[in-house]
Amino acid sequence: MKGSDWRSAEEREPRPQTLEQLWQDELVQQAGSHSILDVFQVPGPDDTPDYNTVEPVTSAEARELLGTDKLTRAHIEDFDVFPRSRWVGRCAVLHDDQGEPHEIYFWGHSGD
Repeated sequence: MKGSDWRSAEEREPRPQTLEQLWQDELVQQAGSHSILDVFQVPGPDDTPDYNTVEPVTSAEARELLGTDKLTRAHIEDFDVFPRSRWVGRCAVLHDDQGEPHEIYFWGHSGD
């Protein structure tokens, strides 16, 4: 059995091959894809994060909760200290060994 789908291969519907096909599915239209594809916006510093958004970790938040504003891959295991909500993702810029921005890390819940 592949993945968490308990149905036999014959019972499963084919996976969509394009985003257009995915969004044609009525269930996806109503409840989302429960993935990063549900994120449509990154709120600005003065905006309130809401459904379908991903909230960046601020430098102040990183300094207060992890003691640095240059987060790295080594900090990921401690990201549970950052406040989060259902249906709102979080993201953080991760830095390399020279302190330069290197990648963006996403986590959170886009569904139940």
